[in-house]
Amino acid sequence: MTATAVINHRELYRLPWTLPDNAISWLEPTSACNLACDGCYRENVKDSHKPLEVVRMELELFKRLRNADGISIAGGDPLMHPQIVDIVRTVAEMDLKPIINTNGNALTNELLRELKQAGVYGFTFHVDSKQGRPKWKNKNEIELNELRLQYAEMLAEVGGISCAFNSTVYEDTLECVPELVDWAAKHIDIVQVMVFILYRAAVPNLPFDWYAGGKKIDMGPLVYSYIEQKKVDLKAPEIVAKIRERFPEFTPCAYLNGTEKADSFKWLLSGRIGTREKIFGYVGPKFLEIMQTFHHLFKGRYLAYAKPQLTRLGKSMLLLFPIDKAVRKIFKQYSASVMVDPFSLFKRLHYQSVMIIQPVDFMPGGGQNMCDGCPDITIYNGELVWSCRMEELKHFGCWVRTVPKDGVEITV
Repeated sequence: MTATAVINHRELYRLPWTLPDNAISWLEPTSACNLACDGCYRENVKDSHKPLEVVRMELELFKRLRNADGISIAGGDPLMHPQIVDIVRTVAEMDLKPIINTNGNALTNELLRELKQAGVYGFTFHVDSKQGRPKWKNKNEIELNELRLQYAEMLAEVGGISCAFNSTVYEDTLECVPELVDWAAKHIDIVQVMVFILYRAAVPNLPFDWYAGGKKIDMGPLVYSYIEQKKVDLKAPEIVAKIRERFPEFTPCAYLNGTEKADSFKWLLSGRIGTREKIFGYVGPKFLEIMQTFHHLFKGRYLAYAKPQLTRLGKSMLLLFPIDKAVRKIFKQYSASVMVDPFSLFKRLHYQSVMIIQPVDFMPGGGQNMCDGCPDITIYNGELVWSCRMEELKHFGCWVRTVPKDGVEITV
């Protein structure tokens, strides 16, 4: 049995994101992709590129319905869209941060420079061992750090672009998570965010029947339906416990709860300050509260991503030590380090986020525990919808419900 960390949500900062007032919105200009990742929630459809005028209409709808700081440009893989540079420029011209969510396969140095000129704010690269990458087949998560470093160094060479990585966590890759946390720490100067997304799918071992509009259905047509048995119930506290086996000091500071369970951790955020050689500690909930509150106070929206120019201001962040006791601990450890090695005072301190995302959970009575205040809300037929379940609307015209199977004992 996987170990689980005990985390009290009342001791963390509940991220203030809501449906109308959020840090991020999710734009999907295409469903086309050049990979076929295990666990992907979007059907790969060639020639599904939305015209630029449709993209603009969706952005305008976001602006009308949803106050956001950044736009995650996803898919599919957005770099497959022939007008991706124009899309980035359009997002930037609307005073939003364009963040490209990509597997990176189609990224070249020339395209990267075009995107920067168009106003791209950041990249989130999805890299994991179950993507079937042509040149990286049979490589494990740790070996894929070589590819992650290539992308991080590409962005660092161009400069001024936020760099984040996503990695899906499966039962058989859970053991690799601490190594990825360590890798990110050793590249804290060029990697701003590391994200772990827990694997989910519709599989036979779930004790539910599936219904759409009152009719029992077969989930087979959906891309995230599998006929083989798989573990799909990893939880964020299990990831924390695994990380703490190697880094006992690893501490979350903020979270998003679920729609069905107030003390569930759908988005669990940690923030740390340090150099490539040493992490001095993890910030506390007051640190995140101050950052989000002041950004909303002065910018009118909650903070999404931060560029390297901001995340390298770790020493300035230590000025919050009177307010956040965790930052006080970081300040003490850093000061002690400088006493031992005075020349380290001239090294920059960097801030880095580590995020754990726990997608839909199935409750014993059939309820589906979604992310309350989900940042990955997208648009379908002119309405705001969960991006991770949009295939249900495409195939069945409504959300799919889970109902306990006959003869299954339900405990709540």
